[in-house]
Amino acid sequence: MTATRITIAGLEKEFSRAGQSTMAVDGVSLVVEPGEIFFLLGPSGCGKTTLLRMIAGFTEPTKGRILFDDVEVTWLAPNARQVGMVFQSYALWPHMTVAENVAFGLRIRKLRSQEIQRRVHAALDVVRMREYESRRPNELSGGQQQRVALARALVVEPKVLLLDEPLSNLDAKLRNDLRSEIRRICKQVGTTTVYVTHDQKEALAVADRIAVLQSGRVCQIDSPHRLYSNPSSTFVGGFLGEINLLRAKVHQRGPGQAEMTTSFGRVFSRHESADRAIVGSSISIGVRPERIALAEFTTSEVGFSGTITTVLFLGDTTLLKIQVGEDLIRVSAPSSRIYREGEVVRVIVDPSDVICFEGPQDDPAST
Repeated sequence: MTATRITIAGLEKEFSRAGQSTMAVDGVSLVVEPGEIFFLLGPSGCGKTTLLRMIAGFTEPTKGRILFDDVEVTWLAPNARQVGMVFQSYALWPHMTVAENVAFGLRIRKLRSQEIQRRVHAALDVVRMREYESRRPNELSGGQQQRVALARALVVEPKVLLLDEPLSNLDAKLRNDLRSEIRRICKQVGTTTVYVTHDQKEALAVADRIAVLQSGRVCQIDSPHRLYSNPSSTFVGGFLGEINLLRAKVHQRGPGQAEMTTSFGRVFSRHESADRAIVGSSISIGVRPERIALAEFTTSEVGFSGTITTVLFLGDTTLLKIQVGEDLIRVSAPSSRIYREGEVVRVIVDPSDVICFEGPQDDPAST
């Protein structure tokens, strides 16, 4: 079966209650390529689940269009769209076996018993749950139940697979284990997949591309690596991983580079975002904690002098908070060295890691 392209054009959803209106999805336009694992990522209330429900047909849009390939499905009922849905709750029938749960949608479609058995076995093989086909859901772990829910969505051979935070009910270790499994399954089957989550690491690990949403609007769409390394705004930079956001004034600009003044001295950027800087303007600059190097104050004259105020040992890394000028900077340092509060160090930043953002911070909570 050929994978489906999803086109969303000018989609809006406005909810009205007690005389007040809320725009949950505000003019979203995007294309999900055939066979792509596409993530909708954002904080609670950003509109990602509403957008997914409109793709599924559970929620009618106020305005806009949804197309599967060249066929408009905007007003089609869910059962006419050929979509498979995996919910936060596994929604498995407790009185049915694994095989019976997976077969449920096929029986509704009145397929022949032989075809049902073939498809159920194939789906369970894909999610590696064939040996559990005679068990009931209460005999399975949370991760196993979610695999069964995924098999049930895949067995009907949907044009589009939709996942609504499928790992949110699992513990941290199990979520990590299932990330790679979900990507493997989706790529093996080849179905176009739209996946909603608020978990940044989940999106970075699984997605081909990610749309970051804020207040019902798309802020940026790109590959995980591009979103992380070159966010278009301080909101995207602060939401997608840790970042130090600092205020700066642009002092000089050259091709592909900029020189800024900060509270602790001159900082240079040779990042691709340096072209956003305008001489004389006040901007925000961002540096990821893991991209900052440290040297002992007594052995280096490179970088900026800072005092460690907080030491948080995290096992494989140590998170440090360092007072540099008027700014408090977070640094992810190797745990092979012991750091102490009050210790004076040199903070070293490579200009290629300094991201320039237009204007001031648009999300102070993320600094």
